[in-house]
Amino acid sequence: MMRQYWEIKAENPDAILLYRLGDFYEMFFEDAILVSRELELVLTGRDCGQEERAPMCGVPFHSAEGYIARLVAKGYKIAICEQMEDPTLAKGLVRREVIRVISPGTVIESAMLDEARNNYLCAVLLEDTGDTHRAGLCFCDISTGLAEITQLEGGDLPARLVNELAKYMPTEVLLSPQAAENRRLREYFNSARTQPLLEAPGQAAFAASDALTAPGIEYPAAQDAETCPAALAALGAALGHLRRAQPGGGQGCIRTVECYGESQFMRLDAASRRNLELCETMRSREKRGSLLWVLDRTRSAMGKRLLRTWLERPLVHLPRITQRLTAVEELLGSAETRLDAMERLGSLHDLERLIARVLYQSASPREMCAVADSLALLPALREGLRGAKAALLQRIYTEMDPMADICALIRSTLAEDPPAKQQEGGLIREGYCPELDELRALERDGKGRLVSIQQREQDATGIKKLKVGYNRVFGYYIEISNAYRQLIPEHYIRKQTLANCERYITEELKELEAKVLGAGERILKLEQEIFGQLREEVAGHSHRIRKSAGAAAKLDVLCSLAEVAAAKQYCRPEINAGDTIEITEGRHPVVECMLEDAPFVSNSTALGGGECRCAVITGPNMAGKSTYMRQVALITLMAQVGSFVPAQSAAIGLTDAIFTRVGASDDLASGQSTFMVEMREVANILQSATPRSLLIFDEIGRGTSTFDGMSIARAVLEHAADPRRLGAKTLFATHYHELTELEGSLEGVRNFAVAVKKRGDEIIFLRRIVRGAADGSYGIEVARLAGVPDTVIRRAKAILKNLEIQEQAKLSANGSAEIHPRDLTKSPARENTLQVLQAEGFIDLLQRIDLDTLTPLEALTKLYEIVKQARLFGDGAS
Repeated sequence: MMRQYWEIKAENPDAILLYRLGDFYEMFFEDAILVSRELELVLTGRDCGQEERAPMCGVPFHSAEGYIARLVAKGYKIAICEQMEDPTLAKGLVRREVIRVISPGTVIESAMLDEARNNYLCAVLLEDTGDTHRAGLCFCDISTGLAEITQLEGGDLPARLVNELAKYMPTEVLLSPQAAENRRLREYFNSARTQPLLEAPGQAAFAASDALTAPGIEYPAAQDAETCPAALAALGAALGHLRRAQPGGGQGCIRTVECYGESQFMRLDAASRRNLELCETMRSREKRGSLLWVLDRTRSAMGKRLLRTWLERPLVHLPRITQRLTAVEELLGSAETRLDAMERLGSLHDLERLIARVLYQSASPREMCAVADSLALLPALREGLRGAKAALLQRIYTEMDPMADICALIRSTLAEDPPAKQQEGGLIREGYCPELDELRALERDGKGRLVSIQQREQDATGIKKLKVGYNRVFGYYIEISNAYRQLIPEHYIRKQTLANCERYITEELKELEAKVLGAGERILKLEQEIFGQLREEVAGHSHRIRKSAGAAAKLDVLCSLAEVAAAKQYCRPEINAGDTIEITEGRHPVVECMLEDAPFVSNSTALGGGECRCAVITGPNMAGKSTYMRQVALITLMAQVGSFVPAQSAAIGLTDAIFTRVGASDDLASGQSTFMVEMREVANILQSATPRSLLIFDEIGRGTSTFDGMSIARAVLEHAADPRRLGAKTLFATHYHELTELEGSLEGVRNFAVAVKKRGDEIIFLRRIVRGAADGSYGIEVARLAGVPDTVIRRAKAILKNLEIQEQAKLSANGSAEIHPRDLTKSPARENTLQVLQAEGFIDLLQRIDLDTLTPLEALTKLYEIVKQARLFGDGAS
């Protein structure tokens, strides 16, 4: 047996092998040690023909799913090795085979999946050498039968691959050799919040021919697919992996492959998705506090997944956006239709995942009944859309097949309340199969039939002591004492002679014996045959069911968006082909929901065009700058998703991308300095953005020295605002007040500030964005609001006052013509000179002096250093 174990293990070296032994799945050696530690199971041993016993642990086969789920959640692959013959009938060693390999990307069991999100297996092909610069991506969710492919060409392929991976968040990734060695991809996987299982199957696995020759797969955009060899190669790798994971089933549920392009959706890089908190919050990674949390009033699992997909992939195609908005508007205006649909959608099971299990022939009897129950809801859902005026609602009406024939088939075949497992029996409805009904009657009334036969034979022969009996050796028999031997009918067949009697059988008894004794076994076998035929027949209509399920999911999402719009008083945005964003009294969709006692302060926005292409926003921390900027980004994104938006009115010019760069205080990446991460993200934004993009810069340049940071911030601002270089719509929050002087000198730059009201030492944040620059940073006041001890606040005020006095004294002594170091950054002609660098060091020296603690000798020494620095500064200036 151990030889058989090692042979099978050698074929699955990277998986934990669950080896079936009787009623248990056993694990041996390293697998047993690993699983006992991960699942806290008792580690035992087994003789294996070696000096030491083999480490062993096991789990009952009937409850293995829970243990497997825990291992898969930890990122392990599990190979299920089953007994392929009845151990009681096997000659010698029982034949065993691996029937399935379960990994994070090949799970189809509902207990192992999150119903609200897709579970993607991804294949990545990178060819970035010489004259070839392309990459292919395939994303498969076998739990729903979804498969999408795309091909990237041109420069910066690793960064673009990361953006696609961040969009789909796969749980398992197959990497081509070059992709596996790419530093940028490795950094992304190392820092990803959800660590996928990474595998490198080798270059040979990435073959486009495997995809093109795969049976039963349709390509709706066949022409696009044929022009994407790298994407098809990635698909071939994914399909091959699925075939190996489930021999005989493999790619079974992948029937349609969609080919998409980067330009079909708004571009959102990984940092922007994280910073905007579209589907989860940055710190706690919870749904509560995200945009998805606000907009999700869906009633079905299919709707929840589709809403997440829409948020992750906003549209850039004006007609499609308009269709969604018009459908939401119609549902918003018809509360009765909307609420009736939502009530029915709440009873809808997850048809997408159920039909995948049907295709894999793993759906249970109760899951088949759930399919029928869900299909029974479709006619009423469809009827509710009769007469709809919106084009998208009309299309949903057309796509939603009532499926009455499939529903009737399932209900006429299965019992009303079937068991959870088909092996338990009793799953086929009475009256469906005459043979099955007869077998059940035999099993149920077998003893009564024997009594009836005995009475009939007594009457026919006149032998009152005739008995019908049974033993395991001879089965059923008729026993007659020797005194009645002359009355025995000729059709009786002698079976056994005893001292005082004879035992006989008849053809009728032989038939009854065969039927009664084999009835139970035959019932189970026949039920499983009928159930298997039912699953195959339903699987043959999977395309119809999936199409109807997709239509129901779209209706669910549209109803959810309409319900939120009604509850939150959102308005319909006007989407146009222009390049401006105009929002009247906009609100942050998440923050206004989180506020319980205080009302949210709304703000208007007019961004884009020649007058205000770039808004420089100043004001103290905690005043609302970041909230305002994210608010503009989220309203723009919501509008292009097809949702109504939190504002009195909104006119949004199509935006091809949203890029965000947050401040250094955010939890960003590990393994690199905060400033390096910041600069890499800024570089990505400036290289990837277009004039139709929306850029959010939140206090860049804080991770280095003051003058370096200010210089970088100004250069970035100039680049973003200049239409000859980029000219993108930009919101730029900063504490460098010197940057406000760009208004008037740089076209399209306008200053805005967060209004603050001050009463003595107390400040009140009014949360209103107003024209002009802030009159101060109010850093000490913010520190007091944050709870910094009063002693520290008083000391900070004293230090600030001393610094201000020193600066004023210096200016008075040297006259107004003296160049102040801060002024040096305002003149582009004098940037990056030795004078700037010397001035920076001179000011740093002055700021480090604490006059309240200096002794006379220390003061004299410091004065000497200051004079020395001043002379050096004077020599550099001359």
